[in-house]
Amino acid sequence: MATHQRLGDLAEALEAEGADELRVHVVRRAREFKRSWVMMAEALVEVRNRESYLNWGYEDFYSYCSLELQLKQATADKLTGSYVALKRHAPSVLKRDGLNERIPTCDAVDYFARALQRNPSNDAPGERAVPQELVDQLREAVFEEGAPVTELRKRFNPAFNPKPEGAEQMDAIRRATAAARRLERMLEEIDGLRRPMVRTTLETLEALREDLTELLERTKAQYAKSA
Repeated sequence: MATHQRLGDLAEALEAEGADELRVHVVRRAREFKRSWVMMAEALVEVRNRESYLNWGYEDFYSYCSLELQLKQATADKLTGSYVALKRHAPSVLKRDGLNERIPTCDAVDYFARALQRNPSNDAPGERAVPQELVDQLREAVFEEGAPVTELRKRFNPAFNPKPEGAEQMDAIRRATAAARRLERMLEEIDGLRRPMVRTTLETLEALREDLTELLERTKAQYAKSA
């Protein structure tokens, strides 16, 4: 049975047995989750703040989300965190109907919230905050333009989530190591090749992987010292 149907049946069963009105309400919101994440998130925040799940027989908020609403902890955190960020930084968005006025995706709001968390304050010792102009551009892109999270990453990751020094070189080494490993597996699966040649090639690839692994460790240590 699909999750959508299970939640619908659960809502009807809870209503029939006279369950708490808020409890039934949240299950119905979970059923409509794909249509409006804001409605679901708002209901979850209310349940969490009231600790209503305790009255419904659950030990904690995440058990309730998992067992009754079939939401993973990461999803529950993303929903509630995004709703709180929306309410704090763009409360006018909560008045939009989602039809005539676009509502940003949960992923986009989550990106915005995490970007602000990573951005140090101007008085943080030894750290440099992202210019307010970029913060305003990110806010505009999320709440007014409705940019998808893939576009947000391309535009704003260099400022809000920059790669540490040496990250690109280490990524290149990891890709080369993975490519050598894939080639080894492919050669082992090919029939008709001369066995001595295959053996020699595999030995060469193994030595290459060992060199790459050693290079990766040296590179990590080098940038760790300079950090």
